[in-house]
Amino acid sequence: MEKDYLNKQDILRIIPHRPPFLFVDEVRIIEPGRSAIGKFTAYDSYEFFKGHFPQNPVLPGVIMVEASAQVGACLLLSMKEFEGKIAYFAGIDSFKFKRIVRPNETVEIEIELISVRGRFGKGNVRGRVNEEIAFEGIISFFVGGSDE
Repeated sequence: MEKDYLNKQDILRIIPHRPPFLFVDEVRIIEPGRSAIGKFTAYDSYEFFKGHFPQNPVLPGVIMVEASAQVGACLLLSMKEFEGKIAYFAGIDSFKFKRIVRPNETVEIEIELISVRGRFGKGNVRGRVNEEIAFEGIISFFVGGSDE
């Protein structure tokens, strides 16, 4: 499925994640197999906001990392050679959180693949809220079959 814009239905066909663990609302493929931009709105209805933190709700960093991985998975798995596969985390490097993300804010997540060698690769990710950098780092992945 090589197209430049993925809506929620497309995303559900490409990656195995489902609510409440699906954090990608849309993905725009900028350069197939190379870069994409996804959006994730941190709705105040997410259960984790009740405990992180009750009087001062903040989007957990681990959710920002996961949302980044989901955007990256959409980029990879929309390529013909990886269709029907699953992208798994292999590493998280040099992640820095630079801005608190609050409930109902939308994070725009950019990913640019640094390398893809066989089933393994790395990507630079950056998240922004209203053009302000919220986080950046590097994620590593490997692509496996649906039964691995």
